[in-house]
Amino acid sequence: MLASPPTLNIFYQQLADNIKLWGKELGFQQIAITDIDIGPHKQYLQEWLDNGYHGDMEWMRKHQSQRNNPDSLVSGAMRVISARIDYLPENTHQIQILKQPDKAYISRYALGRDYHKLIRKRLATLGKRIQLYCEEHKEHTAEINQRPFVDSAPVLEKAFAEKAGLGWIGKHTILLNSSAGSWFFLGELLTNIPLPVDSSKIENKCGDCEACLKVCPTDAFVGPYKLDATRCISYLTIELKTAIPLEFREAMGNRVFGCDDCQLICPWNKFAKPSDEKDFSPRHELDDADLATLFLWTEEEYLKNTEGSAIRRIGYERWLRNIAIGLGNAKPSQKIIDALEKQIDFPSEMVKEHIEWALKQQKSPRKRIRKIKRA
Repeated sequence: MLASPPTLNIFYQQLADNIKLWGKELGFQQIAITDIDIGPHKQYLQEWLDNGYHGDMEWMRKHQSQRNNPDSLVSGAMRVISARIDYLPENTHQIQILKQPDKAYISRYALGRDYHKLIRKRLATLGKRIQLYCEEHKEHTAEINQRPFVDSAPVLEKAFAEKAGLGWIGKHTILLNSSAGSWFFLGELLTNIPLPVDSSKIENKCGDCEACLKVCPTDAFVGPYKLDATRCISYLTIELKTAIPLEFREAMGNRVFGCDDCQLICPWNKFAKPSDEKDFSPRHELDDADLATLFLWTEEEYLKNTEGSAIRRIGYERWLRNIAIGLGNAKPSQKIIDALEKQIDFPSEMVKEHIEWALKQQKSPRKRIRKIKRA
């Protein structure tokens, strides 16, 4: 392949510099660029699937080829523009809520508006700026093909973010940044423009620390960098569509949508900065809500109060299923028993079974097991 003329190289470097400036103007904390080769992550994904750690997330296997070959998603793609944006709301008192068993703990990423549309829209705007810049300067004459992705599409976002230099993948399989911790979202813009890549891959700085592995309530980590999703509370409360296995229910405590324990204990998150994005601020007081109150929402109230929220995707039935477990784990009280009994005729065998379990827990309390160990 012939080398690009010096003037064209200068053009692409200037465009890459501009992309990072435009990204910050759009509210991203950091932008970096890498190629589309996922390297060893192809084998990591295969081993993870072979071990069945994806559980019912069959789409992980179904779209494996696309994850391995990003250019099948965007024809001619050769670069990934990787972006991160902080989401942690200020003063959401995560630890305090976890220690109050009558409160509902909702993963902090889901307290505000659904991040997918917000980030995708901003990445699309970034793509338009790139398009206009190329049209105005005319050095890049080939047709431009690019597309934004945010989490829901088959893109190995953490692998690309790590390769681009946005951080390193920690032992809890979440991307870590030494100046921002892990409370941030990732998004990608795949493009066929031959931008210069960032070669500043970050050194893994987890060291000997295994706090995240040890704190997991359901012992979901097979080992460092290996997560068995079928045991993870985020999977159980969000992805699993059937009954939650009995062995995990007490350990779930009051976590009714996702789980942040491995992030809460991570020492690097002392550097995390609260987000000033209003769309990520808690809505409907979900950062400090009583389990019983949420459990008594009608389906209409649920749909209204979760409109534009990531919580909406689990549906009302699984919402009740999850909260029933939280109520079963709460301190025994007549208020909670009354709330459970009010929903006992809900037309779902799965929900009824979880309510019956919770009532049994409330009426015949025993010492709670907040942490379980893998057999």
